[in-house]
Amino acid sequence: MKMILEDLYSSKDFKQIGHELIDLFADHIQNTTLGTNPKTIRWNEPDKELSFWEDYLENEKEQDFFEEILNRTTHIHHPKYMGHQVAPTLPITALTAMVSSLLNNGMAVYEMGMSSNAIERIVTEKLCEKIGYGQQSSGFLTSGGTLANLTALLSARKAKVAHDVWNNGHTEPLGIMVCEEAHYCVDRAAKIMGLGEKGIIKVPADENFAMDTNKMEICYQKAKSEGINIFAIVGSAPSTATGAHDNLEKIQEFAQKNNLWFHVDGAHGGAAVFSKKYKGLLKGIEQADSVVIDGHKMLLMPAITTALLFKENSHARHTFSLKADYLMDAPEEDEWFNSGKRTFECTKNMMAMHWYIILKLYGEKVFDEFITRQYDLAKDFATIISNEPYFELATPPMSNILCFRYIGTHLSSNELNILNQAIRRELLEDGEFYLVQTKLNGKHYLRTTLMNPFTSMEHLNLLLEKIKNKAEKLLVKKTN
Repeated sequence: MKMILEDLYSSKDFKQIGHELIDLFADHIQNTTLGTNPKTIRWNEPDKELSFWEDYLENEKEQDFFEEILNRTTHIHHPKYMGHQVAPTLPITALTAMVSSLLNNGMAVYEMGMSSNAIERIVTEKLCEKIGYGQQSSGFLTSGGTLANLTALLSARKAKVAHDVWNNGHTEPLGIMVCEEAHYCVDRAAKIMGLGEKGIIKVPADENFAMDTNKMEICYQKAKSEGINIFAIVGSAPSTATGAHDNLEKIQEFAQKNNLWFHVDGAHGGAAVFSKKYKGLLKGIEQADSVVIDGHKMLLMPAITTALLFKENSHARHTFSLKADYLMDAPEEDEWFNSGKRTFECTKNMMAMHWYIILKLYGEKVFDEFITRQYDLAKDFATIISNEPYFELATPPMSNILCFRYIGTHLSSNELNILNQAIRRELLEDGEFYLVQTKLNGKHYLRTTLMNPFTSMEHLNLLLEKIKNKAEKLLVKKTN
């Protein structure tokens, strides 16, 4: 009797389903990029969505699974998508993702990841070169900015703390410095490392929501007086909420003066090293001890792939000292081809292919064009908002992230907060546009991240008109 597994591995069935799926995705790309789909998101309450999928699993509905997924997910490729920092992936990278999923070659050891380990080295060397690092630099890819930032701070601790915390633990209070507007993953990393709340030295932000570098010394001396051994300082490029870039040059000078590890969280904006126009925002990054850059944000790749790059190759190699003899029996040297020695991950997908295929087929110019276009678009959008009497900018944009709010007339601060929250909820339920929100200095703002290369000023003007209409109806409803 024929076993069911033989049917499941049928190349004929796979070919048929695969062709149908590619056709479905091709139509999806066309309909979303052209904006012919009326909605960016078809919002559903969490409990209702859960109920749908519970029913779908148990009953014999004929709906196609892949079509249902498309109907019930956010359309990142739609020009009216301007929400989270997620890339509208280049279609070619859907194919490299499929290759990785099918071949399933982990990269921890060279024998299971020959091509992908070699490709990863080429990609990371290219990134080190773009940052401005010398030949002694190195790096690797890992699964996301959170994991990359944690790994970088572990490297910092190993390099700057005198005793071996990794193997022996510690009783001495340790700490890192970071702007209060930095991404929450830095806080998480510090707490995972056992630094605690006191070990996260928050430097206040300035009026533009970047680190106030004039306050670094005060914060440092206060922490030292409390017995905290600070070993690292993190610069944001940029912060997540507003897209504000910290002054990396001043942070580097401070780090050098105090013998601190200088790390740059460039998960979002580090990609600007590819932009001829905007790479100046990252001045000083070439002096960082470590840098994080996400491929799935501003480099048009699928989640989740992040580069962690080190100015000194030795720091990329020596973070983790554990050894699994049955996996790796080569001498303790630069085994770049065994990536499991340098990352948290033992099993890692073949993510290097996304970076490599884009560079191979399109070259660096695609990154330059995309990043420059999106940053320019944010500046143009800011100009329009500044000229609108019923809107207010949080701060001029430094990247493609822009925060603004509807201010109306004769409304208190609390009323404005409630109104802008309600506007955002109305937009979510309407589904034509997708944007998010944030809170800055007690004020609620609408937040756009202009991630889509098909978003135009026409779309952004339509968004402002829609917000005005929503606001007017909400205000009328309130007075009635």
